[in-house]
Amino acid sequence: MPQNFKRTFINGQIRAKEVRLIDETGAQLGVIKIEEALQMAKDRNSDLIQVTEKVDPPVCKIMDYGKYSYRQEKKKKEEKKHQKGGEMKTIRLSFNISIHDMETRVRQAEKFLKKGSVVKIELRLSGREKALQEVAKGKISKFIEILQEKVPVKTEKEIKREGRGLTMTIMKDTTQRNAVVAPKAETSNRVDQSTPIS
Repeated sequence: MPQNFKRTFINGQIRAKEVRLIDETGAQLGVIKIEEALQMAKDRNSDLIQVTEKVDPPVCKIMDYGKYSYRQEKKKKEEKKHQKGGEMKTIRLSFNISIHDMETRVRQAEKFLKKGSVVKIELRLSGREKALQEVAKGKISKFIEILQEKVPVKTEKEIKREGRGLTMTIMKDTTQRNAVVAPKAETSNRVDQSTPIS
């Protein structure tokens, strides 16, 4: 987190003897004595706010502290929003999923991707299904194929065996180039969309 978010020094809290001053219009007024800067802020019914101490003398700005705090808080919320956007979301498919249910999962994935989340697709396998991994890959292929019609995606992690099934991790392709190509299933595994996948 940037240092000025931890604590902001204003007016008499500023310890420097000289400051690099910026007025309320953004104009740089150069290096002046702290007493003069404080008086200028007072004359304009504003505050003197230290915006950074990474340089010497530190940079201070003449501005209403309430407005400054609001802008900083808004900036922090935007950063948190961005960070949340990159979290991992999981979409679970079953081996016998129907096209209707798959399209429901596609809508969920589309929503997550458009918010900037990374999506992990999981397809659980049990019993005899474990011997039908190519068929399972075909179902993930179908999922990606339907999803690609709604939002461009790219591969974060290719299909792999993990735990009790197969997983694949994708994210939105913001460049709309290099979109992931759905893994090809064998011809014999292609399924008519009018019937449940089994």
